[in-house]
Amino acid sequence: MDCKGQVRSLLRIAARLGHMSPEREWWLRVPGVLVRPRDVFLALRVNDPDDLDARQEPILLLILLAGMSGVLLTSAWSDLLDPGAAGGATLDVLTFVVLTFVAGALEGSAAYFFAGGALYLGARGMGSPGGWRVARQLLAFACVPLAVSVLATLPIGLAAFGGDLFRSGGADSGTGGHIYLAYQLVFVAWSLGLLLVGIRTVYGWTWARSAGAFGLLVVFLAGLAAASNVV
Repeated sequence: MDCKGQVRSLLRIAARLGHMSPEREWWLRVPGVLVRPRDVFLALRVNDPDDLDARQEPILLLILLAGMSGVLLTSAWSDLLDPGAAGGATLDVLTFVVLTFVAGALEGSAAYFFAGGALYLGARGMGSPGGWRVARQLLAFACVPLAVSVLATLPIGLAAFGGDLFRSGGADSGTGGHIYLAYQLVFVAWSLGLLLVGIRTVYGWTWARSAGAFGLLVVFLAGLAAASNVV
């Protein structure tokens, strides 16, 4: 898209939002990125201090929910309710919920900064002059489907498998469990697709150049994972 087209798109966003406060605008953009992602990613280009401040609370919520979703997808959580699985202890439901919340907050925060940093490096590697902040915020809004998946998948999993969802060898160990995992991974794929769209929109690149930055992001994250395993 040329510069005039981008300006027209930004003006359409402003016209639709009218006289809303910046905070309300950004809360509306959280679900908005699922249906009009380009408009939301274009809005990330705005550098007004009030607009930047207004993004913080929605991003904080996205970090938490996406982090919890990531934690629930790990193998460690698949059998966390097994007797003695938690460092020799058996967790009750309340402890499990609190642990998931805390672990999700930690994982989400780490991903926001480290994966956001990797995205920044990938974009820089493809010639972007953009800063680390816009890369982090782009990543956060691309993760809306992943954040939503906590609310969209967990109730279904609990209804289908109950507590076996977090126990080994339970009702979720067969075909039903595989179908449920595939359903969860749809949201992961959706977020990855949004991330590619966001890179293209925020930086105004071609699909090929955007894919290059995405590829460098994957390389940096793989290197970070390899380094952590060595340590």
